Amino acid sequence: MSFHTQDLPATPVRDRVIATSDWLDAPHDLPADAVYRRRIGHWLLWRSGPPLGGHARYYAFDPDDLSRRHEFALTPDGDGDGVGPSGTRHARFRTWKEDLRDHS
Repeated sequence: MSFHTQDLPATPVRDRVIATSDWLDAPHDLPADAVYRRRIGHWLLWRSGPPLGGHARYYAFDPDDLSRRHEFALTPDGDGDGVGPSGTRHARFRTWKEDLRDHS
């Protein structure tokens, strides 16, 4: 099944993963292994890499303008780095997600 941006669900789909190849409007530079996680406020959250124990990168896209995006890199030891929509640099994934939520 394929999805346009407006058709991506607000919460995770439990019975299957929505992969980059299933997102018809996906930016060309989104890694092929990225999977859709959920909406946080207005933002579409995607993850590339393993959910635990490895290097992962999270991408948040503005569904109205996919060129507006924010990234967060997470290392296996839990260290992170990313700039949220407020312009604040975050070392914790939780505060980066809160920034997305607060700037929808």
